[in-house]
Amino acid sequence: MATEIERKFLVLNDRWRAQAAPAVRYRQGYLSGSKKSSVRVRIEGEVARLNIKSATLGVTRREYEYAIPLHDANEMLKDLCDGPLIDKLRYHVQHGAHLWEIDVFEGDNAGLVVAEIELRREDEPFARPDWLGQEVSHDARYYNVCLAQHPFKNWKKNENEENV
Repeated sequence: MATEIERKFLVLNDRWRAQAAPAVRYRQGYLSGSKKSSVRVRIEGEVARLNIKSATLGVTRREYEYAIPLHDANEMLKDLCDGPLIDKLRYHVQHGAHLWEIDVFEGDNAGLVVAEIELRREDEPFARPDWLGQEVSHDARYYNVCLAQHPFKNWKKNENEENV
């Protein structure tokens, strides 16, 4: 069984950009979602993958990922995925012993910036960068599958102010 332990945080400012590697464009869509899992097609630069992730709320979830042909992924995104698709730029930032992924969302989720860190165990300590904001690991609204169904642009004004 593949397991992902990932924590998500909002980003306070752009200070992370000084240490960021060049961005990679991501485009992804969801083929299906159920109470137990989601099935995602993702294009990361020129690489395509099919991803199955458990629909568990929290930092530890089952995750399976498989390479697929880029042409197939483009067709699936166009013809099989419900919209809107998730468009984002992903940056990698090394801070202390960990690599952070900073997602700067575009399209229907423009304005949202989320930092993620993958850990080996839930209680693993990590250095908190000064640009790191509120943790949203347990807030399902920030899961990509939820952003595809309820994009950031549609969040109520007080919901945005409270959580961003």
